Amino acid sequence: MRKSGDVVLGGLFEVHYSSIFPELSFTSEPHQPKCQGFDIQGFRHANTMVFAIEEINRNSNLLPNVTLGYTLYDNCGTLGIAFRASLSLVSGQEEQVILDGTCAGSPPVLGIVGDSYSTFTIAVSSVIGLYRLPLVSYFATCPCLSDRQSFPSFFRTIPSDTFQVRAMIQIMKRFGWTWAGLLVSDDDYGLHAARTFQFDLALSGGGCLSYSEVLPWGNDPAELRRIVDLIKISTARVVIVFAHETHMIHLMEEVVRQNVIGLQWMASEAWASVSVLQTPDLMPYLAGTIGIAIRRGEIPGYREFLLRILPEQNYNSSYGNSLVMFWEYTFQCRFAPPPAGWVEAGGALCTGEEKLEDVETELLDVSNLRPEYNVYKAVYALAYALNDMLQCEPGRGPFSGHSCGNLKELEPWQLVHYLQKVNFTTSFGDQVSFDANGDALPIYDIMSWQWFPDGRTEVQNVGEFKRSASKGEELTIDEDKIFWNFDSKKPPRSVCSESCPPGTRMARKKGEPVCCFDCIPCSEGKISNETDSMECTSCLEDFWSSPQRDHCVPKKTEFLSYYEPLGICLTTTSLLGTCICALVLGIFICYRSTPMVRANNSELSFLLLASLKLCFLCSLLFIGRPRLWTCQLRHAAFGISFVLCVSCILVKTMVVLAVFKASKPGGTASLKWFGAMQQRGTVIVLTSIQAAICTAWIVSASPAPYKNTQYHNDKIVYECVVGSTVGFAVLLGYIGSLAILSFLLAFLARNLPDNFNEAKLITFSMLIFCAVWVAFVPAYVNSPGKYADAVEVFAILASSFGLLLALFGPKCFIILLRPEKNTKKAIMGRSTTKS
Repeated sequence: MRKSGDVVLGGLFEVHYSSIFPELSFTSEPHQPKCQGFDIQGFRHANTMVFAIEEINRNSNLLPNVTLGYTLYDNCGTLGIAFRASLSLVSGQEEQVILDGTCAGSPPVLGIVGDSYSTFTIAVSSVIGLYRLPLVSYFATCPCLSDRQSFPSFFRTIPSDTFQVRAMIQIMKRFGWTWAGLLVSDDDYGLHAARTFQFDLALSGGGCLSYSEVLPWGNDPAELRRIVDLIKISTARVVIVFAHETHMIHLMEEVVRQNVIGLQWMASEAWASVSVLQTPDLMPYLAGTIGIAIRRGEIPGYREFLLRILPEQNYNSSYGNSLVMFWEYTFQCRFAPPPAGWVEAGGALCTGEEKLEDVETELLDVSNLRPEYNVYKAVYALAYALNDMLQCEPGRGPFSGHSCGNLKELEPWQLVHYLQKVNFTTSFGDQVSFDANGDALPIYDIMSWQWFPDGRTEVQNVGEFKRSASKGEELTIDEDKIFWNFDSKKPPRSVCSESCPPGTRMARKKGEPVCCFDCIPCSEGKISNETDSMECTSCLEDFWSSPQRDHCVPKKTEFLSYYEPLGICLTTTSLLGTCICALVLGIFICYRSTPMVRANNSELSFLLLASLKLCFLCSLLFIGRPRLWTCQLRHAAFGISFVLCVSCILVKTMVVLAVFKASKPGGTASLKWFGAMQQRGTVIVLTSIQAAICTAWIVSASPAPYKNTQYHNDKIVYECVVGSTVGFAVLLGYIGSLAILSFLLAFLARNLPDNFNEAKLITFSMLIFCAVWVAFVPAYVNSPGKYADAVEVFAILASSFGLLLALFGPKCFIILLRPEKNTKKAIMGRSTTKS
């Protein structure tokens, strides 16, 4: 298709989708290849370029006084023909070249719109780029074409597959699909898309591929059967296909044969809206397909333009043979004689007066202009770049010496410069500009294949994916419009492993993709509060994991409490002992004038009762949550109270021995050392030593509260650490030495003649005291946590009750129940019998 003009633009389109090459030999004359298989979509793409150029020529504001022409070639779906056509556009078709002195002038074309295939475009652009001739593609999406080093003059009005891949990954994230299969065509389009998809998917962490297969060219039953078998056994319910419609036709034949249903298909822009796949046989399988489609546009007046085209009997018209071929294809007729170069059509003769309105033809369907809209934008981009170049003011141009390009000596590289900076808005409202790599502002429509109960099909726009300077990449989907081809009418679930709930972590399965994992419960003390956590987080020191392992809870605290049964029993026993001491003290005060009370220094008896009372009360310091002051006071109060108690007993024992020694001849001198003042002083001195030990202990290594987590991981055991084991040992050792000394002295005085020999009671009480504290040491060492405090309280109470009952029980019995024995004569009287 040709038309002359001041500036000519070239075009490469697929008007036929296959070709037949003649056999090559050295003896025969060369023959042209024959193109076959009329492609009405390619014919419409070519007509879109013609329409855009004629519209520009009518526009007085764009390229005034300049007429655009065109030269369009059919690539016949063959790389060799496309490559040959591109070289013809660059070098011209003149049979004879006449050289002048300057060899000046413009090239045959200043820019080319095309090609549709990425593979063809790569080959063409690699050569066209040497001439710096701008090539603007409307359908080549390979990311490799964004390489400015390899393709310096390449531009495109369709987004790169890099952006299409990101759109698909965003859709997968939107519906939670992390497990999918990938099928690609065996060409640059499919292989580069697969490489980009795998890289971006891994980078985004949005999912994994169950399989990645290359679809064969042509109908290869064995390979297609293997691929469909793989789809069947895979657990991935989402299948993503970067391929052309011919690949899909062969693939779906095998899918139908094996009746593989229940899949969610995702279509690349190459087949997202093709009608050849929307047949009653295929829709049960392909209904609900989500496709990434080229941006739909509107071209005012385009349908009317198509209705005006008529075949001419003159095959050398501007349309050449292409319109005649379309006419014969549409009306199933033939012109006579047939044009050379294609197979003769059968049927009736064409008159050229047939009406396009009377037949259903895809040519007139302008409701879904997608590649056509890209062709339209590509032509206008070249026109606006040329317009900007021609409006350059001499002396203010962008080239050397501030020069400008002129129409008579136009260079292609000059147009590339202006094309890089072009920026305009179409009548549909879309902005067109190119980035540094020659890529247009990316925008895609999201399509859903609708299948209605009456058998009708429709590809409906349900959203868009675009990138803007202000908001970045943005996915918009109206989920209510999407048709889901499943019984649930909801998006399918496509995961290799179900998400790990909070309280678990992901553990990858060996030898499988990262999306295939097991969910391992967090160990004790660790939690995960998010879905699909990679690691479990340890709780803080004072916290522990909940039973569900999804949050940390404060650890249970353990100490000898006033509110637990053990604490209540010990507290009650302590208070009971205190009350008994108070009762005995009251009895002794009431009967203080009786011999039983006055015997052996009643003052020491009162002091002993007071010290026992303190012993009972000091046990309360071991109950309750440990504080610094209670930890410091408990051992000091315990040590001083018991030393005071044992000191009184020791002095009493010594007084007993002194009295009986004084009863012997020459023994009265010993009594002067055991008067009331001496007894008092001895008790004070012995108690002061213990007080000094406690003071030194608290000052040097004070006992302190401690949160012990060694006994139980999920509990905090509050206890008092002694600070200094030596200090605690000296405290207990001092009490023990006084107790043993009292026991030995009382044991020696046990058989002294007297009706009421107190030494016997002291011996028995000291025996109980020593037995309790000897048993205390191993029990205390082997008791964890609060039970150590309970053992110490029990030892305090047991020894205190032993002393109280052994020393004062018999006396109270006599005072209250045997008053006749509470006389001086009964106490001092001697008897030959022992009771």
